[in-house]
Amino acid sequence: MDGWLVRRLLRSQHPDLAELPLSPVGAGWDNVVFRLGTDLTVRVPRRALGARLIESELTWLPELATGLPLPVPTPVRVGEPGEGYPWRWAVCRFVPGKSLGSRALAGPAGLEAAEQLAAFLTALHVPAPAGAPRNPYRGVPLAERQDSLRAALADMPQDLRAPLRRAWSAAVATPAHRGSGLWLHGDLHGLNVLAAGDRLTGIIDFGDLCAGDPATDLAVGWLVLDSPARARFRRTLAPDASAWARGRGWALFLGVMFLAHSRDSPVNRDIGTRALREVLADAG
Repeated sequence: MDGWLVRRLLRSQHPDLAELPLSPVGAGWDNVVFRLGTDLTVRVPRRALGARLIESELTWLPELATGLPLPVPTPVRVGEPGEGYPWRWAVCRFVPGKSLGSRALAGPAGLEAAEQLAAFLTALHVPAPAGAPRNPYRGVPLAERQDSLRAALADMPQDLRAPLRRAWSAAVATPAHRGSGLWLHGDLHGLNVLAAGDRLTGIIDFGDLCAGDPATDLAVGWLVLDSPARARFRRTLAPDASAWARGRGWALFLGVMFLAHSRDSPVNRDIGTRALREVLADAG
């Protein structure tokens, strides 16, 4: 995926946007993102899974975004297959800021971020309609991720395996989510949380948007906050004890997965290392 193809797609489908400045922002596992002009981005799937995920964003995010207290990359135009490119794509609103990556927010900034994240999740975690997408990897019972977790733990340092297994077993034994599925972001970590300096400016990448157990999103408390800020996050959001314990389990799972995919990615290594340190230091 390159800028020339994106430019051709814009010229053929959205000619009023086609001559705006276009520059690459970055590429993830599922999508490539380009900056378009000053207030737009172009989000282009790079594989079939990304193409399936972007359909959720195109269908549901415009409606959900109106009630969210932090900016999100709302789709404003839909792109169709063309110019030899096989999938739908999106033109979205630009969200300012830079991703936190492995950086934790601490001190007064962490406490403020905790309040912002709690408000965001309170607004997002509402009952989803019957037709909302489900995701086999997010919002599901932790036990359904057990095989992936065990396989990844085999590659962890020896001294971490036993404490991580104990923490995981405790999380899996926690009562499961009951009731209807709620909306959740599904991939809420430092790469998808944006900030300007120490103040949060937006949440991006809603490809895993789905209905399910919102405890998946509580993992953000261990992924981007220090202990005092996490305590504020918990008090403000006020999940029940079981949901909080499952959130710690999801933080453990995501931390292990980041480490498992860190061979060529120092930022993944740093995110995973920090998350597991926070999880193991926090009795929940």
